[in-house]
Amino acid sequence: MWSLILQIITGVLGIWLAQKFVPGVEFTGSIQTLFLIGTILGLINFFIKPILKAITSPLRVLTFGLFGLVINMGLVWIAADVLFPKNLEIHGILPLFWTTLIIWGLSFFLPRLLPEK
Repeated sequence: MWSLILQIITGVLGIWLAQKFVPGVEFTGSIQTLFLIGTILGLINFFIKPILKAITSPLRVLTFGLFGLVINMGLVWIAADVLFPKNLEIHGILPLFWTTLIIWGLSFFLPRLLPEK
């Protein structure tokens, strides 16, 4: 449960940071929509990402883990351009890359900053 909450927090915070600092990322919605997008992204990362990682493990081994970045970019693209095309627009592969890196960095460092239970 704690991991799911952290995934949702990193999704919301990552989208917010990306729209503030990454040129090419445009968010045109309310704060509720931002929380909805972050929640959907967190749920996708929590439930679908482990399945995709298991299926693509041979590719991840062959590319020394770099295919994981492609998986993450695909999941962010699904959340942005497929599920919320009018509220969150990511124009191009480079803004998608930086948005994915922000969300990945937050999901990597945020659990390490918080105290253990």
